[in-house]
Amino acid sequence: MNRPPRISFVSLGCPKALVDSERIITRLRAEGYELAREHSGADLAIVNTCGFLDSAQAESLAAIGAAMAENGKVIVTGCMGAEPEKITSKHPGVFAVTGPQQYESVLDAVHRAAPPAHDPYADLIPPQGIKLTPRHYAYLKISEGCNNRCTFCIIPKLRGDLVSRPAADVLREAERLVGAGVKELLVISQDTSAYGTDLKYEASKWKDRQVRAKFIDLVRELGELGVWVRLHYVYPYPHVDEVITLMADGKVLPYLDVPFQHASPAVLKRMRRPVAQAETLKRIAAWRDACPSLTIRSTFIVGFPGETEEDFVQLLDWLAQAQLDRVGCFRYEPVAGAVANDLAAPVPNDVKEQRWHRLMEHQQAISHKRLKRRIGNREQVIIDEVGSSGAKGRSKGDAPQIDGAVHVTSHRPLRVGEIATVRIEHADAYDLHGAVVGY
Repeated sequence: MNRPPRISFVSLGCPKALVDSERIITRLRAEGYELAREHSGADLAIVNTCGFLDSAQAESLAAIGAAMAENGKVIVTGCMGAEPEKITSKHPGVFAVTGPQQYESVLDAVHRAAPPAHDPYADLIPPQGIKLTPRHYAYLKISEGCNNRCTFCIIPKLRGDLVSRPAADVLREAERLVGAGVKELLVISQDTSAYGTDLKYEASKWKDRQVRAKFIDLVRELGELGVWVRLHYVYPYPHVDEVITLMADGKVLPYLDVPFQHASPAVLKRMRRPVAQAETLKRIAAWRDACPSLTIRSTFIVGFPGETEEDFVQLLDWLAQAQLDRVGCFRYEPVAGAVANDLAAPVPNDVKEQRWHRLMEHQQAISHKRLKRRIGNREQVIIDEVGSSGAKGRSKGDAPQIDGAVHVTSHRPLRVGEIATVRIEHADAYDLHGAVVGY
């Protein structure tokens, strides 16, 4: 048998793009292609791009340039592929450009560039597909696209309107992942709590029953799989309150990732985001009353066009009242094609930078205070790394790559993917420290 073609792969951007990469790689492996760690020596390179911010586009163009220099035969896919002229003007020699979620187009381009040498007797693919995450956790994408029209975002332009997967399809994938050893499912989409609205909540057959394509129904079923289920990108629609009960009952992790974005009514109106932040504070309090162990994380934008010092101080005041556990912050970038660019005067870069530092310092104190409350608790920690001096993992309130960590000592050997009981002994601004208890 001839040597199968070897393909190098670069995946950039958010977890949703990572899932796209996993699907492409799974298809390639199923057809007999091998994966290469380096561009040089590979028959072909694929770059899955991010196009959300100008800085992300610059990173994508640099990655394409590196692949062109080291290999010369490059297929580009992902969000930047929705605007191919941005790629071809910089790198006219790329072999092909496809848009996001265009798996068939990527495979067609691969077939033209490096025809497969498939051997059905030798090429075996695990039922859960090829994953780019560690074995013990995986991202579970439940829909594509978004129906919202936030003025700072061009995702609907790049990825289209909401397209939800049937509930049974999602649950079958989740079951295969759990069967392969995954202990944590991270549920993702552009707008997770809008899941199924495009399908009018149509039911599909899962095992011996019909399951509606509705957020609460899907989450309830996922909670029966016996693994950690973590919910990301949950817009605070009213029906989200129903999920808090599942968290309080231990069915899914008491963790809610809600993209609030800002607190000033004037800024939120220009963003085309919900403006009832006082009502949101009441809902946060109600969520915590119903589920005291709940961790709430969110992201915010500073320096949005027209943001005044008064607007920014309103945001700081709101954060002081909300007492969110985890917060990420972005400096506004004028992405080409975003409506927000023309809504008001831009905020100077030095002011953006100053406000970013002020917000992060403000939130750091809140985070430290909330983490200190957990000293003395016994908490379950999933182990991500094991070293000679200890291990590092995450509590139920920590998502991989974006939240803090739990630094763990143990008198017994720990394994990656193990869920250990840890007594929390110390807290700093973002991380916890503790020791394993019990055997």
